Amino acid sequence: MSRILITTDYLRPGDEADELLRSHGHTTVHAPRVGRDPERLVAALDGAEAALVGHEPLTAAVLARLPRLRVVVRSGVGHDSVDVAAAGRLGITVSNLPGINANAVAEYTLGLLLAAARGLVRSAAGVAAGGWPREEGRELRGATLGLIGYGAAARAVAPLARAFGMRLLCTTGVPQAERTDPAVRFVGLHELLARADYVSVHTALTDRTRGLLDESAFRRMKPTAVLVNTARGAIVDEGALADAVRTGRIAGAALDVVGDEPLAADSPLRDVAGIVVYSHLAGQTAEARSAAGREGAAEVVAALAGHPRFPVNAHLLRPAPTPGATA
Repeated sequence: MSRILITTDYLRPGDEADELLRSHGHTTVHAPRVGRDPERLVAALDGAEAALVGHEPLTAAVLARLPRLRVVVRSGVGHDSVDVAAAGRLGITVSNLPGINANAVAEYTLGLLLAAARGLVRSAAGVAAGGWPREEGRELRGATLGLIGYGAAARAVAPLARAFGMRLLCTTGVPQAERTDPAVRFVGLHELLARADYVSVHTALTDRTRGLLDESAFRRMKPTAVLVNTARGAIVDEGALADAVRTGRIAGAALDVVGDEPLAADSPLRDVAGIVVYSHLAGQTAEARSAAGREGAAEVVAALAGHPRFPVNAHLLRPAPTPGATA
């Protein structure tokens, strides 16, 4: 059977995912601290036919050195860390787990909205420093929330935000037939930015969305608006965001993701009053992790059998090259 490398840091030998894979006769190897170095990735993946991975950068150069690799499964939704086109050319199926942590991300998004509206981080920091800050906050009721993207997480945010009495705008490229929530008004990005009191990012990182929220976007937003990002850091121009908050063009930002993680010591986001950076926790609940491990392992089994349920590069797949064959 197959050798399977598992890099997702919260999956462990003997857990539900591991037991599922071994019950199908596969051998598992855990490497939760393999890191982002290409040489270490190649060494860890050498001889593996499948990988259940976190955010390790599986670039074209790395994949080209792994002739036995047939399947890559991301234990989450985003797959921008994997060169899916290169994988397709090499005959490697890449899968993700759509919607696997949507509830967790939605609840966390509301938490960030509440924390920003009521200044909770600032208050706690003031108390820890010996003070007793009493600045007024804002209520979410009556405010307008703008959702960028309408995938599973954004759709899960919508009813929670409505329960707080928020109005909902959304900009998305999903087909009209899928825009089924009558409480959500679908508008263009420029209108959303101009009207929203809170802008929450839930779109995938693609060539089109990289740097989507730049200086011009922040100039369109209200000076009282707050940006929330639980999607991907590179969707936001971090230098432009820092400047926008520092100069008062927008009120602040709550960021669960940044372009380079962990946050670099020289990041422009550091030490900007009004910007709070969290440590990529939106999807990290016990329930979401359990589901991701279970479903990730099931997807590995299905893909190795030739029947992936959630392939993201099926349209790009070519037959895997035969070792030793000449062109």
